[in-house]
Amino acid sequence: MDGLLIDTEPIWRRSEIEVFGELGLHLTEEQCMQTMGVRVAEVVQLWYSRHPWEGPSCEEVTRRIYASVIEHVLSEGEPMPGVIAALRIVRDSDLLCGIASSSSEILIRAVIQRLGIGEYIQMICSADDEAEGKPHPAVYLTAARRLGVAPQQCVAFEDSPNGVESAKAAGMLCIVVPDRHLAGDPRMEWADLRLESLEDFSSETLDTLAMQGSKR
Repeated sequence: MDGLLIDTEPIWRRSEIEVFGELGLHLTEEQCMQTMGVRVAEVVQLWYSRHPWEGPSCEEVTRRIYASVIEHVLSEGEPMPGVIAALRIVRDSDLLCGIASSSSEILIRAVIQRLGIGEYIQMICSADDEAEGKPHPAVYLTAARRLGVAPQQCVAFEDSPNGVESAKAAGMLCIVVPDRHLAGDPRMEWADLRLESLEDFSSETLDTLAMQGSKR
């Protein structure tokens, strides 16, 4: 979702830099990019373990970051190029569609509301409800189970290396639309197909992946 359906990654980085900065921890954009696709609670725990702060708990810091991101999403969030057309292709192909995200359910619902894409989504799944977040495959395995589809029959759309690793560990085919800051990460090559934008996605793309899947 983040960085693929909606351009929230800069919002996440800005919110993390602001909230951590108030605690005396001054992160750079590059440091924040290293944890793209990871649950924010785990990000907070990571930085607390490296640079403990006094005052608010990790749970409170997590809530502050989420509140900032949700506020920005509801006021200024815009779909990434090609998102609506891609969702229509999936629907017109009679395929089920779900969101499996490292973000919380409340943020997932805020994004769906802001983009007006509820009619295309049959299921949402937050890694907050899993024992482990991406790159662990748990959230994708739960998503497939809720959709009633075997993981091997699923196609995951991702933009981060942690996400690609998660999808492939779940046994899914994966289309990656790389975040430009992380496009050179070698894990991007684990994806079955690489697109520069969702604008490049088509029904023919699905046919190509179906053929790949049948050969596995």
